[in-house]
Amino acid sequence: MATTAALIWGEYALCVVIIGIAGVKLTDYGDAIADKTGMGGSWVGLVLIATVTSLPELAAGVTAAGFALLPDIAAGDVFGSCVYNLTLLAVLDLFSRRAPLLAKAQRQHMMSAAFGIALIGVAAVGLIAGQAGLSRLAGHLSWSAPMLLLLYAVGIRTLYQYQEQEVEDFTEQKADRYAGISLRSVSLRYAVAASAVVAAGIWLPYVSEDLAGVMGWNQTFTGTMFTALSTSMPELVVTLAALRIGAVNMALGNVLGSNMFNLLVLAVDDAVYLHGSIFDAVSTDHLISAVMAMLMSAIVIIAVLIRPRTRVLGTCSWASLALLAAFAANASLLYLLGGAGP
Repeated sequence: MATTAALIWGEYALCVVIIGIAGVKLTDYGDAIADKTGMGGSWVGLVLIATVTSLPELAAGVTAAGFALLPDIAAGDVFGSCVYNLTLLAVLDLFSRRAPLLAKAQRQHMMSAAFGIALIGVAAVGLIAGQAGLSRLAGHLSWSAPMLLLLYAVGIRTLYQYQEQEVEDFTEQKADRYAGISLRSVSLRYAVAASAVVAAGIWLPYVSEDLAGVMGWNQTFTGTMFTALSTSMPELVVTLAALRIGAVNMALGNVLGSNMFNLLVLAVDDAVYLHGSIFDAVSTDHLISAVMAMLMSAIVIIAVLIRPRTRVLGTCSWASLALLAAFAANASLLYLLGGAGP
């Protein structure tokens, strides 16, 4: 038993390492693409990098829902990743020099967070409707899936139009920083790193299922706390790397854009889960993570709006402490409501 558990934890650690290393590379290549194409750091973070760093969630979700038939791991990965991503902002704040991180954020990030709240809200209502048997639209599909797809498209279009009207942060737009490498070459390397991320993401649901079995945890808890943690590794390494090169708005765009894309992943999961609507099949415990993710997104909006300038005990802003408290509450509630259950 101990040997089996050690082997499964080893597989989990390997997935984390693969996703972490490839995620670092994605940041550098994404920044190079932004530089060479003239796209803004916020927009690259929101769409290009956020989409690719969310590929583990997509790969893990499709595998869990469509092949392994583990809907709770798929849903837990989506909602858990949203909570982890927002917690990353508190971690980033610890490394932010001079002013708190959210005090340096562009106002457009409030729109990204607001669309994230709307998407999570649609998914949460879908979960409630699913428990009442009111989620079906046609066949096995839920009405929530097309709504999530439509709202995501509207959000991206709105943010793009807003981006066109904004003046880019010049600290993120330094000309010819990657003169030694062509756009074709950097795009190829970007694709290789993305492929590594996807491969690890496909492996993760099976590892999570084994982890739940050997540890005696239920799949909702495992999917939310462990699958989501590993699939959120790209966001962690990407945002830290983006902060390292001074691309604050790229880092924020990546986190908030990833949350938007994660809800799109849930719509895809619903499409590939052919045994009914995934909103009917999953536990209502996921509503805890959904509510916490919406609360954390609201905290981000308030912080970007009022721009906190002081740090609590010289470490981080009040907003970061609130985000950390929400994360701790989410983990505790999930464990108490069934983390140790079958």
